[in-house]
Amino acid sequence: MAKNLLIVESPAKARTINKYLGKDFVVLASYGHVRDLVPKEGAVDPEQGFRMRYDLIEKNQKHVDAIAKAAKAADALYLATDPDREGEAISWHITEILRERGILDGKPLHRVVFTEITPRAIREAMEQPRSIAGDLVDAQQARRALDYLVGFNLSPVLWRKVQRGLSAGRVQSPALRMIVEREEEIEAFVAREYWSIEAECAHAVQPFTAKLVKLDGKKFEQFTVTDGDSAEAARERIRKAAGGALHVTDVASKERKRRPSPPFTTSTLQQEAARKLGFTTKRTMQVAQKLYEGVAIGDEGTVGLISYMRTDSVNLSGEALSEIRDVIARDFGTKALPDKPNFYTTKSKNAQEAHEAVRPTSALRTPSQVARFLTDDERRLYELIWKRAVASQMVPATLNTVSVDLAAGSEHAFRATGTTVVDPGFLAVYEEGKDTKGKEDEDEGRKLPPMKPGERVPLDRIHADQHFTQPPPRFTEAALVKALEEYGIGRPSTYASIIQTLLYRKYVEMESRSFRPTDVGRAVSKFLSAHFSRYVDYDFTARLEDELDAVSRGEEDWVPLMEKFWAPFKALVAEKTESVDRSEATGARELGTDPKSGKPVSVRLGRYGPYAQIGTADDEEKPTFASLRPGQSMHTISLEDALELFKLPRKLGQSNGEEVSVGIGRFGPFAKRGSVYASLKKEDDPYTIDLERAVFLIEEKEEIARNRIIKEFDGSDIQVLNGRFGPYISDGKLNGRIPKDRDPKSLTLEEVTKLLEETGKPMRGRFGKKAAKKTVEKKTAKKAAKKTTAKKKTAAKKTTKKAAKKTAKKAVKKAAARKAAD
Repeated sequence: MAKNLLIVESPAKARTINKYLGKDFVVLASYGHVRDLVPKEGAVDPEQGFRMRYDLIEKNQKHVDAIAKAAKAADALYLATDPDREGEAISWHITEILRERGILDGKPLHRVVFTEITPRAIREAMEQPRSIAGDLVDAQQARRALDYLVGFNLSPVLWRKVQRGLSAGRVQSPALRMIVEREEEIEAFVAREYWSIEAECAHAVQPFTAKLVKLDGKKFEQFTVTDGDSAEAARERIRKAAGGALHVTDVASKERKRRPSPPFTTSTLQQEAARKLGFTTKRTMQVAQKLYEGVAIGDEGTVGLISYMRTDSVNLSGEALSEIRDVIARDFGTKALPDKPNFYTTKSKNAQEAHEAVRPTSALRTPSQVARFLTDDERRLYELIWKRAVASQMVPATLNTVSVDLAAGSEHAFRATGTTVVDPGFLAVYEEGKDTKGKEDEDEGRKLPPMKPGERVPLDRIHADQHFTQPPPRFTEAALVKALEEYGIGRPSTYASIIQTLLYRKYVEMESRSFRPTDVGRAVSKFLSAHFSRYVDYDFTARLEDELDAVSRGEEDWVPLMEKFWAPFKALVAEKTESVDRSEATGARELGTDPKSGKPVSVRLGRYGPYAQIGTADDEEKPTFASLRPGQSMHTISLEDALELFKLPRKLGQSNGEEVSVGIGRFGPFAKRGSVYASLKKEDDPYTIDLERAVFLIEEKEEIARNRIIKEFDGSDIQVLNGRFGPYISDGKLNGRIPKDRDPKSLTLEEVTKLLEETGKPMRGRFGKKAAKKTVEKKTAKKAAKKTTAKKKTAAKKTTKKAAKKTAKKAVKKAAARKAAD
């Protein structure tokens, strides 16, 4: 048995490291976190110093048992989880579990940290072990406790006031607020018209265009001309003044340097991968994880290709700098190499947690050399990381900008600008992407012909162009990550999970690679901003992150931090639970009056999403309801559009003696004939579909139902059926496979019974086994509730009957007494 046990987080990482260590080591994976807070109220107890109750994560139970078994037999333990707070916490949890099981007694325990998985980095880490960093663990526990307390206390308020099943997160809520506020800016935006005027010059060497900068002796600005008539009048004045040519009045040439961008942090990697590769933040981190943990590179074996990808540092190690400079000198010449390495300043106060930027573990492994060993995603991301790291250590690019002023008479002037690259420097390798292009970007690469003051340049034509100001753009993933980083909200390891949570909860949707908030998302954000404004405040969230960073550095204790947060938060939750009105919380709006009934028309947020309503709950007649169409928002829908929704269900006519109609139900638009419902296809609009198309869809569904049963057997529940993925066997409880070489129609009862025994699996509900189990539990609970209700009713009836009998007897006695008295 191996003398030493080394524990990492992932099996891929374990396999890579296992090849570097000798036979005296066994390397096992924890498969991520091994413990988490119990999923119940009281998992964090503020009354007991925020004591936290942890449970083993069920799916990782077998991995923990394997670690415990190996630890019992080992002489020494090495914890080599990731070099950040999460990794430190996992090492601490593993230690706690082993200590509780009495396995650590007398055994040396070492924490080893490395930011790249290479033989050199592993060897150096093993030579410099340390103890578990309690400050990092405290910071991670404080973050987890804060997230738990916010989620467990704020989410139920949302359930009661907005919609069941919603959640509020400490960091996701400010991120959602950003997206919602941007959407409101877009909706409130009023476009302004403006006109630009350009001259097309027919220079003998090369034609070019110039923009108007002076009109009627005054500076020409964006809103100097705001209508077509004025633009045409100005164009005509300039044309007459020019007399067929412009005159060069000034030529200015200016040389400038552009420095390369620093090597990647997690944030900038996610932004660039989104811009240049079209990757989501989640996809970027998944691919980077594979490159970090190790890829088989031919004879070299499995090796980690990049350093640790969760970092906010822009530093590079001395070895990395030396290797990168060697590659630059070799491949781009010594002219591309600065005299000294380029150093960059890290913005984050806490960058020492992960010591280096994201970089190739060896710059000598060029993208072209390793490309054949990588998947397409891995190749593209590795190339991005390699180029950025190499470019960061190259000389600046030298650019020359030429600006030429041209007069049209004495009152009007144009300007032409062009920028050329004198020395590409780092641009020979890499140029950072941008979300929006500026004026300089438009001029870049544009070369003007040589001109001198006094020169006459023939004028081809002058044209005026209409423009409208544009609203601010919606956030892309790259732009949102950048904004979160600038505000100090979240940390490198959390950006991807923040975005995934917002999408999973359906608080936002992706539209043309940008985030658009849903009505539910807007309701949640507006509710939190109105009633829990402090906890979605950008500065407050950022300050809390700074305090967590201070805990990780040992500058603050975590319990006082928790106490300061908890007391006012708890009080506010209690107050708002009682005081907030639900209709106000969901953002309900009254749009106007229905012209037919005279009743109010409103839009509201219901259990299954936004809907329109005619009438109120106080009316004698029940209100009528209609779901909003895809793409419609309760925040922007007009009265006219809302009234259109009530045209459903539509009666289309008769077919086979039965009425055919279309409507929208919980699961989308449908056509109906008798008791048969058929879902409409994506291309079908319930408001315009005709009778013929609706009948076709209904009969198509009926045909599928008729052909579903291939074969039945007398006296047996087993059937041979046609399914979505081909023929199969079912008895209503189990589904079984049919051999590919068998004709389903030829199967006998004996054969299907045997096949069901051998291949049968429990039927899965719409949401899988767990959902089926929950459904059964719900049904059982409902039955039990019905029985209880029935018993109560029966008991109540019996009690009522007994009381009635007693009353009757008393009445008889009183009557008898009266008669006796008479």
